[in-house]
Amino acid sequence: MEAGRKISAAALGVAALLLSGCAGGTTAGANADAANGTDSRGPITYVQGKDNNNVIRPLIDKWNAAHPNEKVTFKEQSDKADQQHDDLVQNFQAKNADYDVVSVDVVWTAEFAAKGWLQPLTGKFAVDTAGYLPATVKTGTYNKTLFTLPQTSDGALLYYRKDLVPSPPKTWDALVSACSVAKQHDMGCYAGQYAQYEGLTVNASEAINTAGGAIVGEDGKTPAVNTPAAKAGLQNLVDAYKSGVIPKEAITYQEEQGRQAFEDGKLLFMRNWPYAYSLAKTDGSSKVKDSVGIAPLPGKDGPGASTLGGHNSGISVYSKHKATALDFIKYMTSEESQRFFVTQGSKAPVLTALYDDKELNAKLPFLSTLKTSIENAVPRPVTPFYPAVTKAVQDNAYAAIKGEKSVDQALTDMGNAIASAGSK
Repeated sequence: MEAGRKISAAALGVAALLLSGCAGGTTAGANADAANGTDSRGPITYVQGKDNNNVIRPLIDKWNAAHPNEKVTFKEQSDKADQQHDDLVQNFQAKNADYDVVSVDVVWTAEFAAKGWLQPLTGKFAVDTAGYLPATVKTGTYNKTLFTLPQTSDGALLYYRKDLVPSPPKTWDALVSACSVAKQHDMGCYAGQYAQYEGLTVNASEAINTAGGAIVGEDGKTPAVNTPAAKAGLQNLVDAYKSGVIPKEAITYQEEQGRQAFEDGKLLFMRNWPYAYSLAKTDGSSKVKDSVGIAPLPGKDGPGASTLGGHNSGISVYSKHKATALDFIKYMTSEESQRFFVTQGSKAPVLTALYDDKELNAKLPFLSTLKTSIENAVPRPVTPFYPAVTKAVQDNAYAAIKGEKSVDQALTDMGNAIASAGSK
């Protein structure tokens, strides 16, 4: 029997108290499972979405070379966030011990923690987060307890054609005014991600938060969209699409479609994540290699409220080798690994010091801008009912942008759907 399973009744009681006190909805079975493997070491599996930038495999190879008895197997999911989420849910529900460490989108922490699926990072699992960006630590926290460790962050950037626009617009109104330049060059003005998927929740949240509004209250279940500020934010997107500031084809855009349109010289401005910068500069077909500029998203009077993106690492309560799992998530957030993430894949680091690193800033000129974005970022709705909440946002924001609902009706329907989700 593994040493980690020889745990006293007192220790089991402490583990149960930790979980029951921190995660609403935790079952007694999950509490007991949380104690299994606490001190045990051995092979583990790391689960994450598609490694498009090829940064995960080299890091795992390095870990495996140094830990021959605690090797990590990479379980690569699809590149679709919804599919990744559903895969994790199914395996958690099945109490699959083979999903030891999982990559958790920042908006899933509350849901997974509330259901008792994640090992609280307390007690012997506690991690010193003093060097992390405070905003990233919040994404791993639920009910004042840390459940996931920030691995990569993300903040939206405004990409622009610096050969056509001498200085980027600092406000939304200034961006709209600059669309005359796009018209002169027979190109689209501005696009984000407006297809009916998770990216629309991101873009709608940014518009609403930038205007001073919110989607849910602090309790994670009370709708907060029926306010003048929320209306003003969504109205900005609706008016921009109706007037042509946002081109008609952008209603189908996800991240890649927008990036390709910008690289093809078809957009003056684009909202996208940092990953698009290195591609715009290096893609063989990119027409903007020497003319791409970056800036914070424009707001009312200064930087707008980017949606805080990124992924964290969580330890499954069902893992049989939690001691190894803890060391691995620390390894993935070490300074060396964080440097590799940002230099090889334009992944935003979670360590504050790296944003002020002269060597990194010389290689990656977008880093200081990205720091501004993350410092002004607001998370998507923090709620245990996230799947239902994001569906409410997507469905109604999409209908409003297309003109199928008025903004007032869209926000009313959005609020009713969120209230319904929180009452179940």
